[in-house]
Amino acid sequence: MPRPLRFAPAAVDCRRRSDGTIVLESPLVPEPYPRSVGQRLAEWAARAPARTFLAERRLDGWRRVSYGEALGAVRELAAGLLALGLSPSRPLAILSGNSVDHALLTLAAMHAGIPAAPISPAYSLQSADFGKLRDVVTQLAPGALFAAERAPFERALEVLASAGVTVPLIDSASLPSLRRAPDARAEAAFAAVGPDTVAKVLFTSGSTGAPRGVVNSQRMLASNQQMIAQLWPFLGDRPPITVDWLPFSHTFGGNHNFNMILWHGGTLYIDGGKPTPDGIAETVRNLGEVSPTIYFNVPRGFDMLLPALERDPALRAKFFADLDLVFYAAAALPDALWRRLEAVALQAGGSNPAMVSAWGSTETSPLATGVHFAIDRAGVIGLPAPGVSLKLVPVGDRLEMRVKGPNVSPGHWLPGGGCRPLALDAEGYLPMGDAGKLFDDADPARGVVFDGRIAENFKLSSGTWVSVGAVRIACIAACDPLVQDLAVAGHDRDYLALLVFTNAATCRALPPVELRRRIAAALARRNAHEGSSVRVRRALVVDEPPSIDAGELTDKGYLNQRATLERRAAHVEALYADPPGADVILVD
Repeated sequence: MPRPLRFAPAAVDCRRRSDGTIVLESPLVPEPYPRSVGQRLAEWAARAPARTFLAERRLDGWRRVSYGEALGAVRELAAGLLALGLSPSRPLAILSGNSVDHALLTLAAMHAGIPAAPISPAYSLQSADFGKLRDVVTQLAPGALFAAERAPFERALEVLASAGVTVPLIDSASLPSLRRAPDARAEAAFAAVGPDTVAKVLFTSGSTGAPRGVVNSQRMLASNQQMIAQLWPFLGDRPPITVDWLPFSHTFGGNHNFNMILWHGGTLYIDGGKPTPDGIAETVRNLGEVSPTIYFNVPRGFDMLLPALERDPALRAKFFADLDLVFYAAAALPDALWRRLEAVALQAGGSNPAMVSAWGSTETSPLATGVHFAIDRAGVIGLPAPGVSLKLVPVGDRLEMRVKGPNVSPGHWLPGGGCRPLALDAEGYLPMGDAGKLFDDADPARGVVFDGRIAENFKLSSGTWVSVGAVRIACIAACDPLVQDLAVAGHDRDYLALLVFTNAATCRALPPVELRRRIAAALARRNAHEGSSVRVRRALVVDEPPSIDAGELTDKGYLNQRATLERRAAHVEALYADPPGADVILVD
């Protein structure tokens, strides 16, 4: 059951400027950190060589790799990658999803000073045109590709070959032959790894445009984990255990979660499930066997998991048995989901684990702010981590969040190992495109609240600004459990309208007329408590799910509002047609 957790004190240094700018910084002094993430693997291999570091399900049970075994494999694979001709300018591109082999190869590449570049498997397995795959591999100019199993990637590999990518392919079956005894060259390569060495190239999800390769240095990754350790000192009280599906190809799963487990000598059970109607069963199966001490997910993941927790007492008991902390990020958590999580935790044993969040991006490796104090509602993203300076700058009617610190990327990858610097403001801060505000203007130590994306917000024809993120979350909550996600329309229009993606599991048995009636009633109830400028007047249920190829949806379930509205312009026009079509939901 939940234990009292040691958090850093909730404190912040706050400076206000005459133009409305607010600068927030942690009073905690940043502590030293190792020159590389690989040093932590070596430390834990010496301190707890037999402890399980990584595990994944196989047909005959769990495959487990201890810290001692992991270090041995990493050193041998690093020597093999160098012998294959990989180098700081010729990275390792990883096409397949999370696995023990994926993790070991990533650590091996970083051990040898070779950038590891995990690419979203969806670009190879779910894409119709492979456009994003060609784009990111061309940007990388890799020295080799890895796919755990060759067969599912045959079509993608053919496309890459036709585009001139003819580098060696490594799969799990060939890993034993890749391993070789560490030689002087491999040892020298590891000794040369330092804070400025490129550890990874992580591609942005495309939620704000075409994927770009973000350089992740060892300084970024190591300093970020030291920040987390200072905000959450409880992580040092016992080795953390997690069951995690979040993709290694994204900074949430691949940096924040993976590195946190490694940093503190914990155990990562790689969850082969996903928050989809077909994939959630595997997650439920894994959580029925392993009790995590910390659990990470995105709102869509909690939405898919909660029904199983609510109906299965045994699963509920197992899940909450040792759980200290529930962590959500990547998108705003609807209040209805927050309350359901609280309720199911109380059912399990009478008290809640801590529920927290954080904020950042691929460019900030990722944590820039974190919650390290009790909160009772979603939306609070915490306070700046030690060493991070957060600047809130007036932009329109919002405050844009900008970040400066050792966890910020030097720039975007260029073929051959070059780096295009990020566009910083005059004071060296990275504009994030996200808006934030103080939870309590009179008490900044109560944290910052996420206030939507600047680029998503728009004005109605009346000149009134609309905070799209707030409207989206409120409407999803009002329509729970009918609606999975939605896009908010209304730019230069007289009123707001919605493109609705329904929850297939909930709505499958509902006749279309009844579904529309229920959505209309739910939105009408929400309208009754809102001002006229943010009331929704119409909605339209969209049958085709969001497309990854078109940039509408990321692996983590984030819906790109702008891309969705642009791609579905005909649906938007139908929303505002006069007279409206029979499928358009009219809301009182």
